[in-house]
Amino acid sequence: MKLALFDLDDTLLDGDSDFHWAQYLIERGVLAREEFERRNAAFHGRYSSGTLDIHEYLAFQLAPLAGRPRGELEDWHRGFMREKLRPLIHAKTPALLASHADALVAIVTATNRFVTGPIARELGVEHLIATEPEEGPDGRFTGRHAGTPSFREGKVSRLHAWLGSLGLRFEDFTETWFYSDSHNDLPLLELVSMPVAVDPDPLLEGRAREGGWPILRMRA
Repeated sequence: MKLALFDLDDTLLDGDSDFHWAQYLIERGVLAREEFERRNAAFHGRYSSGTLDIHEYLAFQLAPLAGRPRGELEDWHRGFMREKLRPLIHAKTPALLASHADALVAIVTATNRFVTGPIARELGVEHLIATEPEEGPDGRFTGRHAGTPSFREGKVSRLHAWLGSLGLRFEDFTETWFYSDSHNDLPLLELVSMPVAVDPDPLLEGRAREGGWPILRMRA
């Protein structure tokens, strides 16, 4: 059996869906531009530098969802997909995913499931491992996350839990792939038998060259 895993942001997409979602809400007037634009950019910088506090970031990113009617949020998300997200899908993404048609395929992302679920469906990927936003008894989001965030080592633990829910183990696979752009994903990249660096950041590119990993240029 084969397993093919893909990071989403800056890997299958030419940009960060979480960042663009916040920017979309700012442009709609849902979030105050001065405060949220500055904080959004600051968190994005910390992610790139490897200094992001994932719990602090999730509190920021999930707050706009809290307490709002799901219909309203879903309407915003349809606009986000149309105006912001679809133009970010790499032209090479469909062919890359199709090249693993003989594998069990999943997207593994730190971005929350509300934002990324429709993106995975757009890309035709059935399985998604994402950070889970907590829901209250009324079905509305609380602004908190549930369980382990799918970030750094959390991607590994969430992967094992997901495979277990399917009655599988990581060791069952003879070939395992993971595609990512970020050094934050080194725990999972170093676990699989076929790590691939995609338009990698400098730290990941150095590790990839050191390890002889393939480097894929989606933007070329």
